[in-house]
Amino acid sequence: MGYRIAVVGATGNVGREMLNILAERQFPVDEIAVLASRRSMGSEVSFGDKTLKTKDLDTFDFTGWDMALFAVGSEATKKYAPAAAKAGCVVIDNSSLYRYDPEVPLIVPEVNPEAVHGYSKKNIIANPNCSTAQMVVALKPLHDRATIKRVVVSTYQAVSGAGKEGADELWDQTKSIYNPTSDVPPNKFTKQIAFNVIPHIDVFMEDGSTKEEWKMVVETKKIVDPKIKVTATCVRVPVFVGHCESINIETEDHLDEDEARDILREAPGIMVIDKREDGGYVTPIEAAGDFATFISRIRQDSTIDNGLNMWCVSDNLRKGAALNAVQIAELLGREVLKKG
Repeated sequence: MGYRIAVVGATGNVGREMLNILAERQFPVDEIAVLASRRSMGSEVSFGDKTLKTKDLDTFDFTGWDMALFAVGSEATKKYAPAAAKAGCVVIDNSSLYRYDPEVPLIVPEVNPEAVHGYSKKNIIANPNCSTAQMVVALKPLHDRATIKRVVVSTYQAVSGAGKEGADELWDQTKSIYNPTSDVPPNKFTKQIAFNVIPHIDVFMEDGSTKEEWKMVVETKKIVDPKIKVTATCVRVPVFVGHCESINIETEDHLDEDEARDILREAPGIMVIDKREDGGYVTPIEAAGDFATFISRIRQDSTIDNGLNMWCVSDNLRKGAALNAVQIAELLGREVLKKG
């Protein structure tokens, strides 16, 4: 016996990726509904070897459905998620709307699977920010061993994190540079993204940080440990898929780089590719389309007593969004609903 699953926002990048991953991982589906806004109603999307037509989210009745994977913005989620939850359908939400609600669990299954039991307070589970998700997968096994005190992270985030518009803008600007008769001014981003990097993701806050940076701080504390101090600088780079992070950690107990490498090799969801030679590390090109979070460049930080540096890469549309949502659905089914 399987589940009745709804994918909300099925025509977007993340929604389509959710459908791909549900099929790839052979999630036990009895029935699936693909939902979108009225203007996209009737659009076709793929689910394994099937082609499905989207239904109107505005008129959809969630009664009798087990789970709904939401891949729409906060405004649409605010309107439709409570209705789905009230109808008895567990919402797994990819927006930022519920991440900081103390009554809604924020889950990365490799890190805090026990939090899934808190779903019943609102019938909603939140998916973390894409940059947070891959980082906490790397932090958790090291924290369990040596207790992380402080994290300094700089991100290099792909344009697909800004949706289809971000990817289109990079593509169009790149073409325009080689065609002097065309000009594509910044629209989705604040400056030209082609052949450039932009140290600005989301809106600025009063302390000078951006909201993306604030998300990484707050979400890491909620998912891993409220005592961890985190400071982040988030940068948009001209890469289509794959977020990268340079992570510096300070631990309470000494952790040798070789032991850290061994711990990460054994940790769920992680692939260590760390050879001290040309090409002995992972870049976004290799990570795109993969489920794993890749760790490279593990080395001691000699400027502090207990410090480590590492390089973390993951497909942001997968682990950063769609894969994590599907993993939450698998966890919910395995630990709570127990139908599949």
